Amino acid sequence: MQPFTTLTSHMVAIPTENIDTDQIIPAQFLKTISKKGLGKNLFHHWRYLEDGSPRADFPLNQPTAQGAQILLAGDNFGCGSSREHAPWSLMDFGFTAVISTSFADIFRNNSLKNGLLPIIVDADTHEQLLSLVAEDPSTQVSVDLASQLVTLPDGRSVQFPIDSFSKTCLLEGLDQLGYLLKQADAVAAYEAAHPARVNTSG
Repeated sequence: MQPFTTLTSHMVAIPTENIDTDQIIPAQFLKTISKKGLGKNLFHHWRYLEDGSPRADFPLNQPTAQGAQILLAGDNFGCGSSREHAPWSLMDFGFTAVISTSFADIFRNNSLKNGLLPIIVDADTHEQLLSLVAEDPSTQVSVDLASQLVTLPDGRSVQFPIDSFSKTCLLEGLDQLGYLLKQADAVAAYEAAHPARVNTSG
């Protein structure tokens, strides 16, 4: 995982509420265990026509979507079944953060474990962001994970929640296994200082 510190980017808005993981990445694309290439199938059923050609009016197919690292999503984003392919596909497309008014717990946890930052903002801020994107798709916002702030173009900053463990892992670019491996010396020292409590001699 790459360390996440600060991010400044324009946004792509898909404000539909209750977008589930099967809409994010349909089941037929879950056969792979690779994170590479999933981005082209992100929102597949909404993004492409039956003949495979892109829908001209879908947000990800707009020229303004190119290079965007922030998805502005509707409420209860990522509901439905658990699948790590959902954050994988978002990240493979190029997104580093998703802003919404709420996330499904399983999707939020899977995102944090894979380096995708889910940002919860209040309804008024969310509405302001949607208006900004509608008025000018190139509008940029800044995200500072260390201070847990999203800064809008008018200079107003909004704080977002994140648990301390996930925050530490994202800032250091560590997944859960990487975090444990980083503590290997401390674990070894603890084990050396304490006698074994289980008799393994048989």
